[in-house]
Amino acid sequence: MGLANRIRQFERDVRAYFNVDPTIPGNERRAHIYNRYFDHAILRGVWTNEREIAPGVFRSNHPTHERFAKMPERGIRTVLNLRGESVSAHYMSEKTSCAALGLTLVNATLHARAAASRAEIQHLIAVFRRIEKPFVMHCKSGADRAGFASAVYLLVIEGQPVSEARKMLSWRFFHIRNAKVGILDYILDCYEARSRQGAISFEDWIATEYDPVVIQTDFRQGKTPA
Repeated sequence: MGLANRIRQFERDVRAYFNVDPTIPGNERRAHIYNRYFDHAILRGVWTNEREIAPGVFRSNHPTHERFAKMPERGIRTVLNLRGESVSAHYMSEKTSCAALGLTLVNATLHARAAASRAEIQHLIAVFRRIEKPFVMHCKSGADRAGFASAVYLLVIEGQPVSEARKMLSWRFFHIRNAKVGILDYILDCYEARSRQGAISFEDWIATEYDPVVIQTDFRQGKTPA
């Protein structure tokens, strides 16, 4: 194993040591260190890019416990976690916070650097249709997955055009298109190109034509959506 591989393995081992379930006795300190430093909660404790994108619908970076605690005062009772359900330190800490504060935690899975599957996007749309408002949706940084989910919400639930939905993927939220996360913009580009050929809703496009493998491949090859 080369030096670079040994360094990467060491980094993975260190992260795994601290990324533990804080609900298991003896794990609390390690999980706290993971959340604060590895998952960057130390930054999110003093800064947020939270924004209301539609009446009673907020997007945000991953809230700290202190920010969760203020949500009931604002009338917010529901949290939509876009990072997916897991046994990681950040998820179990969030689950514990929501339970203690009387917040309903709903989970959906999106990806920042890869095209979500058809089922994952359809599940997100189904969640949007049933979730109680007001609610806060979040990923880690609030830039990419939260931006894409916000775009989907505007397209499907609010009936907004792609031009408006695209604003959810913006440098103002620290989303950088010229990177791997640009796959999220590319999905919207592909839908927009398809809709020029004939009217089709985003939801119908996802259900009948969306192919994440093809989109991911075309994005990597730099193809222009046709």
